[in-house]
Amino acid sequence: MGYWLLKSEPDTFSIDDLYSLPNRTDHWDGIRNYQARNFMRDEMKKGDLAFFYHSNCAEPAIVGLVEVIKEAYVDHTAFDPDEYYFDAKSGPERPRWVMVDVKFKQKFRNVVTLKDMKANPLLSEMRLVQKGNRLSIMPISSGEWIKILEMNGESVS
Repeated sequence: MGYWLLKSEPDTFSIDDLYSLPNRTDHWDGIRNYQARNFMRDEMKKGDLAFFYHSNCAEPAIVGLVEVIKEAYVDHTAFDPDEYYFDAKSGPERPRWVMVDVKFKQKFRNVVTLKDMKANPLLSEMRLVQKGNRLSIMPISSGEWIKILEMNGESVS
């Protein structure tokens, strides 16, 4: 099983938005960075778990968990000029971008803030806390996964 961190701005798409959808499921679209796309396309698998991270807000933080329920497929929003993430260089015959489907698993009672992660020496190698790493999708090691669950007060078995 793989572990991931998925960033979203809460005023665009929050964990509460995901929770409110039918079956608490949606596609994770709009990824327009090649490295993040490659993570989704090449490494993200059905059954993988991901932290849902609220970014670009007053208190950036991991706010919950989601599960990947469908592996990478073509991101059709890239073809629609009315979509925010339209890409004129991408088309059905030569798609550039992919998305996955995720399902809400849990909202944290106690969020794990970026500030707290940066202060934890056991997370010093985590991509999220590294300078200049702005990827919206990134892998999380099993050790980082466990440490963040512990910081949230979750039991780890």
